[in-house]
Amino acid sequence: MKITQIRNATIKLEYKNTTFLIDPWLMPKDSMQGFDTAVNSDIRQPRVELPFEIKDIVNVDAVIITHIHPDHWDECAEKAIDKNLKIFVQSEFDKEYIKSKGFTNIEVLAVEGTKYKNITLYKTATQHGKREIIKPLCDSIGMPYDAMGIVFEAEGEKNLYIAGDTIWCDEVEDALNKYKPDVIVLNACAATVLNGERLIMNIDDIKNVLNKAPNSIIIASHMDTVSHLTLTRKDLKEFKKEFYLNNLLIPEDGESLVF
Repeated sequence: MKITQIRNATIKLEYKNTTFLIDPWLMPKDSMQGFDTAVNSDIRQPRVELPFEIKDIVNVDAVIITHIHPDHWDECAEKAIDKNLKIFVQSEFDKEYIKSKGFTNIEVLAVEGTKYKNITLYKTATQHGKREIIKPLCDSIGMPYDAMGIVFEAEGEKNLYIAGDTIWCDEVEDALNKYKPDVIVLNACAATVLNGERLIMNIDDIKNVLNKAPNSIIIASHMDTVSHLTLTRKDLKEFKKEFYLNNLLIPEDGESLVF
């Protein structure tokens, strides 16, 4: 298994001789305004450029879109990705949306497991911020609330759990209990909306995952890119140093990790 951190939640995964691109946000630095409903709305995003050429990023076997928020899927991805490439999504709603952009080979991942080549992909549930608070906010601005995580299983490979855009919640704990992943990717910049609620994990959430899965490797992704972040790689490195957390990895953009 090889995981390459590209930028934000965009990662490239080589798993069982198959290459996946996850959540491609490919627009140039500063292309998009900050979100009006979130902190730091005056800061443009992405805050940094891509570390690789787009043509190299999209050279994959399949794409997984955990949800269609604009920092996980954008017009640059729509233009750069082959319209016939295999794309996995979380729901029929997302499938119809991606289909409307001209893509032809779209499949909804199943909780019970979806076979792709020699790999089984499992859709896992999330809370993209506290459901009772953030879902009404998303509804009010016409933005879908739900996101998904994914578990990858294959003979001869470590189990991988990409938790997706989520806070620590029962759904994440259930996935850890059920799949007992060897490697876990957490979206962890503590992106925060104006009412103070977080949309994804902070240090306390990471602590909960570390306590629940002490033998797993934890990878911090979705860092240093969106306008509404409140936790940085620098913060996480200080946390890691303070508590001697050798199993917490904080890759830079463009860095690859091999397991």
